[in-house]
Amino acid sequence: VPSVKPGYLRPLVPEQAPVKPEPWTAVMADIERVIMSGVTHWHSPRFHAYFPTGNSYPSIVADMLSGAIACIGFTWISSPACTELEVVMMDWLGQMVGLPESFLARSGTEAGGVIQGTASEATLVALLGAKSRTIHRVKEEHPDWNDNDILGKLVAYCNKQAHSSVERAGLLGGVRMRTLNPDNKRRLRGDILQEAMDEDIKNGLIPFYVVGTLGTTSTCAFDALDEIGDVCNAKGVWLHVDAAYAGSAFICPEYRHFMKGVDKADSFNFNPHKWLLVNFDCSAMWLKQPRWIVDAFNVDPLYLKHDQQGSAPDYRHWQIPLGRRFRSLKLWFVLRLYGVENMQKHIRKHIALAHLFEDLCTSDNRFELYEEVNMGLVCFRLKGNNEINEDLLRRINGRGKIHLVPSKVDDVYFLRLAICSRYSEES
Repeated sequence: VPSVKPGYLRPLVPEQAPVKPEPWTAVMADIERVIMSGVTHWHSPRFHAYFPTGNSYPSIVADMLSGAIACIGFTWISSPACTELEVVMMDWLGQMVGLPESFLARSGTEAGGVIQGTASEATLVALLGAKSRTIHRVKEEHPDWNDNDILGKLVAYCNKQAHSSVERAGLLGGVRMRTLNPDNKRRLRGDILQEAMDEDIKNGLIPFYVVGTLGTTSTCAFDALDEIGDVCNAKGVWLHVDAAYAGSAFICPEYRHFMKGVDKADSFNFNPHKWLLVNFDCSAMWLKQPRWIVDAFNVDPLYLKHDQQGSAPDYRHWQIPLGRRFRSLKLWFVLRLYGVENMQKHIRKHIALAHLFEDLCTSDNRFELYEEVNMGLVCFRLKGNNEINEDLLRRINGRGKIHLVPSKVDDVYFLRLAICSRYSEES
């Protein structure tokens, strides 16, 4: 972590852009002087904060090619390869993590995958699809109701431990979001969800969207997807699965039990740009019925129409921005140059390192674990009050050598150690 203070950069550069061009050598020298002095090194083996962010030579090369081809792939015709490689790569990736055929384009249905910028975007896109599907259904039952009548009644649900972006999706989508209390393992259970929905229905509200989290941000807890799926399916509610970090581990068959019940979901999302060696941004999202999202986002001006419309996805209808980079190149390069086998090794190594740190904690009687270690995250603390743990973190981060972030659940403050860098070793 750099030792700079906010505002450090302005005095290091001129007040205005240069009128005459400067030499490359001057610009590159300033990378060291101005930029690197203020960079937090996310790929250092001592960076253990947040969650990992992916990086690898194959991915960087593909990103450079994407920048060099420089297409804006919003429709099929705007760059056919950009759309078609994405369709196929999302099928490759979906099969790698064990998604049911009903999510894949190769199933011959309308289903398929799309690369979003972030998991936050995927959560919002799914919410807007769920909203359009529910409004359509309710209008059929109550032809005299208008959009505003229905909007005021819509309710979405998630685990209290779900990522803050889920709550934000509710704000951006203009609907109320109920955060529900999980069980003692911090999992959202079917009976808790059922009870909340029944109560809302009794009060004249309309449940329409649920986010199930596989691998929460604070402690990497897994919602009881199978139970939640049954509740959603029985009530015709859209179930979106957010597996932003942990989803990458499903390329290893031994971790797929965490996604039991995924066949009951309507959409599924995880970030290859976290744990699968693909650099940001590359968030993979699959939809069983993209038509509801296309329906919610479809604006078709003449200048975007083309002759092949309908025979291939126009991804502009599957996302919030219009423009999009050729991101599937990154997946293609990484999957081919590593192979599934080496990517599995990478995940297993990180999880083994987390268990090593877990053992170090449990063998030292000053420390305790806050949560069971399933993936590459260890939640630990000094036995005792929150203050001594806050002090410990201040001392660790104050040295600038190791970087951790804390979290707090049920008023218990603990430290999170995530295995992030592909350069981390036991030593």
